[in-house]
Order: sequence, then C-alpha cells, then structure tokens
Amino acid sequence: MANIIANEQVIVKQAEQTFLLDFSCEIARVRTKADLEAAIFKVLDKILHAKVAMITVIADDGYNLVRFMFDETLFDHAREVYDEMLGKQFTIEETYNAKVLSSEDGLVFNVEEEAMSGNALAALWQTTGLKNAYSLPLRVGDRNIGTIWLLANHLSQLILRGIAAQISIAIANIQANEKLQNYKKQLENENLYLKEQISNIYNFSEIIGNGAEMQEVYRLMSLVANSATTVLVLGETGTGKELIARAIHNASPRKDKLMVKVNCAALPANLVESELFGHERGAFTGAIDRRIGKFELANQSTLFLDEVGELPLEAQSKLLRAIQEREVERVGGKQIIKVDVRLVVATNRNLEEEVKAGRFRADLYFRLNVFPIMLPPLRNRTEDIEALTLFFVEKYSRNSGRIIRKVTPGVIQQLRSYSWPGNVRELEHLIERSVLLTTNSTLQEVYIPTNHLLSERSENKEQFNRTLDEVDRTYIIGVLKRCRGKISGHGGAAAILDIPGNTLHSKMRKLGVTKTDYFSKE
Repeated sequence: MANIIANEQVIVKQAEQTFLLDFSCEIARVRTKADLEAAIFKVLDKILHAKVAMITVIADDGYNLVRFMFDETLFDHAREVYDEMLGKQFTIEETYNAKVLSSEDGLVFNVEEEAMSGNALAALWQTTGLKNAYSLPLRVGDRNIGTIWLLANHLSQLILRGIAAQISIAIANIQANEKLQNYKKQLENENLYLKEQISNIYNFSEIIGNGAEMQEVYRLMSLVANSATTVLVLGETGTGKELIARAIHNASPRKDKLMVKVNCAALPANLVESELFGHERGAFTGAIDRRIGKFELANQSTLFLDEVGELPLEAQSKLLRAIQEREVERVGGKQIIKVDVRLVVATNRNLEEEVKAGRFRADLYFRLNVFPIMLPPLRNRTEDIEALTLFFVEKYSRNSGRIIRKVTPGVIQQLRSYSWPGNVRELEHLIERSVLLTTNSTLQEVYIPTNHLLSERSENKEQFNRTLDEVDRTYIIGVLKRCRGKISGHGGAAAILDIPGNTLHSKMRKLGVTKTDYFSKE
C-alpha cells in the first residue's frame, strides 16, 4: 500500500509538472492582455476546473489595486452584487489583500467558513458552487506587482506557485510592452509636432520690431521667461502670439524639451477633453487605443494653448482643475497623473468681456491672467513695417527663386498707410503674393486688397458730409478703442495723438466722449 501510494504521488507530481510545462508554453506565446486572458481561461477551466475570480495589479502610485482581469461569466447568478463589488476601490492595505501580499505562498479560504464569518466576497464565491478560494501574490523578483484569486475545489501548492510565477512574468512583460508602445507613440507624437512647428514657424530666431511698444513686450518677456509663471498673450489675429510663446519657451529652463501647441479653436467640443488629457482604450466610441493628452506630452515643458477663449465652458472647468491641482485624469481612466507643465495661453478675445457675458469662467480667467503680455497691432507699430517687409521679401524671394534686391520708398509708404486688420500675418501673405507677381529685381508695387480701398473711399465721402467736431470725435474714439481705453502714459491715446493727457480729457468732455463709446462691445 505504501508503494502504491508513493507511486500515485509520483504520477500526480509528474502530471502537475507536465501541466506546468504546457502552461508555460502557452504563456510564452502571450504578447497582449487578450492573449493572456485566453490562455489562462482555457487552461485553468478545461484542465484544473478552476475559475479566475480576479487578477489585480498594483497601480503606479504603489497603493491602489487596479482590476486587470476577471471572468465575467463567473458570477452570472449574482450580477448585481458582483457589479457593486467591481465598483469598489481596493488598496494594498485592505485586510485580505495585505495578508495575501505579505504571504510567501498565498492563502486558502474555505468558501463556507468565510461566508459564515461575514466576508462579503464569500457570498459571491458561494454562487459558483466551488469549495475553496485561493489567493496568491504576483511577484517579479522581490517586488509585488499584484494578486490573483482563483476558485476551485482543490489545487496543489505546486500548481498554485507555478501558475502565479508564470502569470507574474506574463503581466510584467505586458506592462513593459505597453510602456514601450506608449513611449513609441509619444515619440511619434513629438515628431509630428516638430514637423508641424518646423513647417509653420518663421525662419528667424528673433522677433522683428524695435519700436517702443515692442520694446515693452521684450521687457516683459525677459522678466517672465525664467520662471514657471503662467503667461497670457493678448493681441489681435495675426500679431504673432505663437512666436512670443515660443520665444518665452526658448528662453526658459525648459527649452531643451518640446513645446506642445494646442489650437483650441480647431478642436471639436466633444474631443477637447480627450485632446488635452488623453483617454483610455474603450473610453468612448472610436477610442481603439490609449492616447496620452497634451498635458502629459508637455510634462516638464511648456504647453501653449492658442485661442483659449474658444474653449467650451465644460472644458474650461476641467482645465482649471488641471492648472490648480497640477494633475490630470484620462477620459475613461481612474489613475491620477501628476504633471509639471508651464502654461502659455493666447487669445484675440477680450476675456473680461467674455467673463461678463458668461462665456468664460471668471475663476479660470484669474488663473490665466497672472502675467499678461499685450501685443500691439501692426497699425500701432508702423515704424516696424519696413523691417518686416524687407524680411518677408528676402524670405519669399529665396523660396520662389526670385532675385529682388530693392523695395521702393513708395511701396513702404503704401504699406504704412494701410490699417492691417490681419496684422503681421496679412503683411506676410501680401508680400508673398507681391513677390510672385514681380518680374524684375525691384519691388515697385504691392497689391493692397481692393475692398480696403473701397471702404477708405466711402469713409472719405462720408467725412465730407460731417462737421469737424464729428470727425474729431470719431477719430478720438477709434484711438481710445485701439488703446483699450488707456488715455495717458506709455501706449495711451494721448501719446498716439501727440497731445498732453489733460488736453485729451478736455477734448473728450467737449465732444461728449464717454467710456461707453470706447468700451462698447463690437
């Protein structure tokens, strides 16, 4: 009898070793979570008649346990209770998990005894009809990476240790592969951003312009560049807000990292959150892969949010939280991700007016308006038009193969007399067109939009039918609007009109110019 028993033990042990060898071969072919799930469910169910109640992995924070895999069909008879249990957050300090993670070879729980003791999980285990629950720590080396819970009538210690060891290695490999894929995706994203920026940015290192208003912009940039302070760049369309943002980034300690740009006006409302904060696979229809957001991509670098005034209110609240907490959460994810991002935002809208109109959150405005930099419109810096013109002529001459060595004074005067509603961007496009239409080495003519000339003529005709006071009043209001209501001091209306501030105040009283005239909504 002793020999028979010993022989049976040898046979059982050989069968277990054969099983572990076959299981090891199955696991070796695993590359994804889906592959691992198929291998585990097939082998355990068909050969050992065991069920996988839950596999958890320790989150990046080292504290929370994230559900990695479970058999959805296991608790069909207790779906409501099972769904409730799945909704709970488990940690490594929870009683049962702490015991399992601190054990050497795992623990065995009798289902009936646990149910009698009041264990909430045991009520679920009972619905399967299996007698025991086996829980083992998943380890790679000396490091815990998670736990596995199995339900079966009987499993040997050898089988349990072998299964846990193989699954631990497979999960570690899957996690490593996912990280590699994320790094690869991040590099691809950065490469796309670099190509986009190289194709869009001006090909010069310094911003062109030496007038008094631009000197003030340079002074503010030099004061804020070395800090991590949020910068709000204000200015009309085409004034070069992105160029200012890039210059601030390049002068900052973060210059070795990629500056990430988001054009808020170009984002569909339903994709803003995904674009900024990323999403997990399956978070919504079409989310076939995990995607990191622009905040994660700009970690330890600068994030430039262009046209921030276009963000919908819901996205504004989430942006506010990201700025305040310095953390983001992907759409469909439960993990909090800490980020170190320096924000530079830009808009051509009057955010104060947007706040009053209820289209922009006041608390977000105060968060963004830490260090505002106002870019002057081109019509206020006519002294820079010649330098900008010569630069663009050289640039597009080189690009088009033209040889243009001279720009006539008449062209410069014509450009200075134009109001430039599109600012520097409009000037650049106009010079590009003019260069292409030039057939000799001298740029003698530029092609100012005809609608502007027509509007000027109509304005001139209208002015002939108005009194001098009416013309003065209209002109003063226009200058005040351009200066955003500033009357005296540097960049004020009095300086542009070349009269003392007191004189301008007197004229305004005489002509009946009030704040409602130059602060009215456009």
